[in-house]
Amino acid sequence: MPQVHTVNRRAFLRGARAAICLPFLEQLAPAAQPGATVKPPLRFGVFTVTGGTVLESWKPKDVGALTKLPSILKPLEFAKDELLVLSGLSHHGRSEGLNAHEHCALMHLTGADVVKKVDGKLVSAPSVDQVAARAVGDQTFLPSLELGLSNHETQYSWRAADVRVPYEANPRLVFDRMFRGRAPVVPNWKTRAANASVPTTGTRKDTIDRSVLDLVREEANDLRKDLGAADRKRLEQYLDGVRAIEKRIDFVEHRQRLEILDSANPGPSKITLPTNLPKENIPIWQITNPVHRDPEHHENYTRLMADLMVLAFQTDTTRVGVFACGSDEAQFPGVVTVGYETHCHTLEHQGNAGRVEDADPISREALRQIHVWYTRLFAEMVKKMRDIDEGGSSLLDNTLMLYTSYMADGGHGTHDYPAVLVGKAGGTLKTGRHLAFTPKTPVSNLYAEILDRMGAKTAKFGENLTSQHRRYEGKLPGLI
Repeated sequence: MPQVHTVNRRAFLRGARAAICLPFLEQLAPAAQPGATVKPPLRFGVFTVTGGTVLESWKPKDVGALTKLPSILKPLEFAKDELLVLSGLSHHGRSEGLNAHEHCALMHLTGADVVKKVDGKLVSAPSVDQVAARAVGDQTFLPSLELGLSNHETQYSWRAADVRVPYEANPRLVFDRMFRGRAPVVPNWKTRAANASVPTTGTRKDTIDRSVLDLVREEANDLRKDLGAADRKRLEQYLDGVRAIEKRIDFVEHRQRLEILDSANPGPSKITLPTNLPKENIPIWQITNPVHRDPEHHENYTRLMADLMVLAFQTDTTRVGVFACGSDEAQFPGVVTVGYETHCHTLEHQGNAGRVEDADPISREALRQIHVWYTRLFAEMVKKMRDIDEGGSSLLDNTLMLYTSYMADGGHGTHDYPAVLVGKAGGTLKTGRHLAFTPKTPVSNLYAEILDRMGAKTAKFGENLTSQHRRYEGKLPGLI
């Protein structure tokens, strides 16, 4: 007769506590290869504004080399050779039970075929930032960073079709999350090559810090034979969970050792820490209400959040970030210098129509001024990234930044989305150009290209291979 194992719950839970409290496990660290070099990693960021754009003031007239930038992109003139302006991209997904803002927002970074509301719950698809985070997130303290003024309608980031990723609107909490338990330090990518792993002192079998799971594997295998299918599945899930915790502890310990070395010999750039973070425990409405009413507060808030994203990339706290900039409900007195209306959402509707010539021209000029204002703040972020030396290349060289909006225009348009790539993406983009693709090419094609560069090799993303307007075998030709 087969041996019958009696599962003692108390002993099993003791084992769980032991596994969760694992020490640093050196043999799990990746071994450094002889002569290996560690270069700055590729970062992916999204700076997305509300209200779409004013296309005739955004889209360059000529295809090919960028010469004269249109007025909305003019603040980026200094970085013209590091821009790749893309036109002709559209979303085609359908929606069920959503309003127009939800429809645009849920497709924005997902390119989903269908977005909907089921029993009051929003449903979309995994977003490009979260798929990228799955590919590289285990190499940083935070898999990704989502910040800004996203609300109940403007949900951009999705871990799964039914799992939204919340955005943090409080800069104080963003900073605390980034550096809780650790001091900001600039990685020295040249010296990290020699310390890419912690050397082991023996073979896997003889190492004292052997995995708890290795110690109990034989007993677990015996136990598995006598369990039913449901219990076997639960046991596997438990062991997988413990292994994930074990690997995370390994990573954190290893990174802490590298950052100690970086503290003694940091990279060439200097860290600038924010000095205007909100006070602790301040109610969120005291932070966001002035942003919606006063462009000066809005500007300072945008700069602070952009600085936090730059700092996160510079310190390798994360390699994926999304900043939801602006608000459809914001007021822009002083920024808007024509007419009497300064409410962004009102201007979006008055300044857009099925045909541009049918739109109110004063409202459309007001929208153009608002988007120049957004671009000016984005350009400040780009300049800071360009000025950060990572040892022979800049942070901007090693970043792929997407400057865009969750709508093509303030009339909830989904065709000819504004899309500018900024940065050399680690040498994988040929910049300084305007590429015009066949009209209605899915935005998902762009996202598939981004994921390729982030190491998340996937043929299909969103609707790139399923849309009736699919083009270029789901990719974008000519990016390099």
